[in-house]
Amino acid sequence: MEQPQASLAIQVLPKVSNQRFEGDEVIRIVDAVIAYLKGTGLNTFVGPFETTVEGDFDRIMDIAKECQLICIREGAESVSTYMKVFFNPNAGVWSIDKKVTKHHA
Repeated sequence: MEQPQASLAIQVLPKVSNQRFEGDEVIRIVDAVIAYLKGTGLNTFVGPFETTVEGDFDRIMDIAKECQLICIREGAESVSTYMKVFFNPNAGVWSIDKKVTKHHA
């Protein structure tokens, strides 16, 4: 696998209302987004507040868009998204493993 050009840290906050179990519904929608991210085949790291994925810049941008659409398809009225993108087309980005493995040993 060639070195990824970009990394994306993304947190989606779907808005749902008129739900008896609003918190559970938010978690269900967020879980659908995480399942999508994990299913992309890219290196993915799920953290307590955001999920990080790394890969080709164009694909990362398409993935960010799809996360919004998943929330709406899953029943959210709207979605607020917090994203951090690092793009380095010449040298690539440090891998998720390089950044976090030493902290989880």
